[in-house]
Amino acid sequence: MNRITRNIVSTPLHIGRGWGEGLLLASVFCLLLTGCKSLYGKYERPDVNTEGLYRDPVSLTDTLAVQDTTSFGTMPWRSVFTDPQLQTLIQTALDNNVNMLNAALNVKMVEEALKVARLAFLPSVAFTPQGTIAKFDNNPTTKSYQLPLSASWNVDLFGNLLNAKRSAQMQLLATKDYQTVVKTNLISGVANLYYTLLMLDRQIAIVGEMENLTKETWEKMQVMKETRVGYRSTAVQSAEAAYYSVQAQRVDLQRQVREMENSLSLLLGQPAQTIQRGTFEGQSLPENLATGVGIQLLNNRADVHAAELALAQCFYDVNQARSRFYPQITITGTGAFTNQNGLVNPGKMLWSAVGSLVQPIFQHGQIVAGLKVAKLQYEQAYNTWQNTILQAGNEVSNALVQYNSAAEKAQFDAKRVEVLKKNVEDTRTMMSQSANTSYLEVITAQSNLLNAEISKVTDDFNKMQAVVNLYQALGGGAK
Repeated sequence: MNRITRNIVSTPLHIGRGWGEGLLLASVFCLLLTGCKSLYGKYERPDVNTEGLYRDPVSLTDTLAVQDTTSFGTMPWRSVFTDPQLQTLIQTALDNNVNMLNAALNVKMVEEALKVARLAFLPSVAFTPQGTIAKFDNNPTTKSYQLPLSASWNVDLFGNLLNAKRSAQMQLLATKDYQTVVKTNLISGVANLYYTLLMLDRQIAIVGEMENLTKETWEKMQVMKETRVGYRSTAVQSAEAAYYSVQAQRVDLQRQVREMENSLSLLLGQPAQTIQRGTFEGQSLPENLATGVGIQLLNNRADVHAAELALAQCFYDVNQARSRFYPQITITGTGAFTNQNGLVNPGKMLWSAVGSLVQPIFQHGQIVAGLKVAKLQYEQAYNTWQNTILQAGNEVSNALVQYNSAAEKAQFDAKRVEVLKKNVEDTRTMMSQSANTSYLEVITAQSNLLNAEISKVTDDFNKMQAVVNLYQALGGGAK
């Protein structure tokens, strides 16, 4: 037998006997409690170093000097994304997205599990009526019945139920954090797809302007071939090919628009359809990208906070594993209306109460192994938490460098566009006035201008995307 069971109180005849024995047991329990304070300990955050968590995108010191404790990521999403049409799309996604709906259902399921952990402190009650009819040989038929109502209560002296409840509480909080993670990712995903559509719209407009320009160049070269002696047909062919190339680019951009609309419709929880949207030039995003101090990531980032709650849950699991080394005390009471196998008619009430103590001695190593596994799981949760903090800092650093590099590159591309616009005008003028201007100069100038304008729009989009990414990396989307 691997357990020792001892009846502490047995009261079918009389309750309350053995006060001396009860006092002795109480004294033993007090001694045990003084030696297992760790069973009731509450989780406290371990030391963590967040100094230098953000990497400065421009400073030679390589560490971002934070001047303000406020964080861009704490702003409500409506204050960051001010485009009314984008706000409508985000709200639609929050209401209809499947992942958001499932995240809310996950919270409800864990809430039910927490209710079970809380109700474990209460006695369990069962009603089990029984009836028997028996006849032996020629003896009269015996009718017996019992209408028992029993209650059993597990006395949580060593924190087993308490730690199970605390672990369930941590799981609930972590599940709510993951619901916030889903919300943050959804808001960022909708914003990124929306800005991508605006970028593609602007690029299509640029390509449309270039399409008209290349067609005009092709037509002029046709006239020049017919009016100028020695003007080669290869010039007209190259201009025609350039025109078709721009048309093909427009078709490719239109395909990307359709794909982005389909992807955004999926996030909105609706069939693929045209997305109503504003203009690329009409967007206004915050420029004060305050990151706040690194320690804020521990509370602002829902995934970081959830990782710490998982660590706290493992802490209570370790306590619960320790409590299994201590006795389990169960008190059971029964009240039954019975005729005692037909001996008493009508039946009478029978009361009984039993207390039992179970002290594990040999469990095939299961209790010891359970404690070791719980401790190892705690170490794993700690490592995951630390890595989640570093990953969050890495994402902030990447978003900052993306914004700064895109902003700097946009300035150069803007100057490049201005120069190339003048270059296209000059080469077209020279082509019409002088036979010495090569058709290749005109086509090359137009191609360079198109690439520069597309690149400038891409730079501006990368700035928008960096703002969205930084907002997400700093824990935005919770409001």
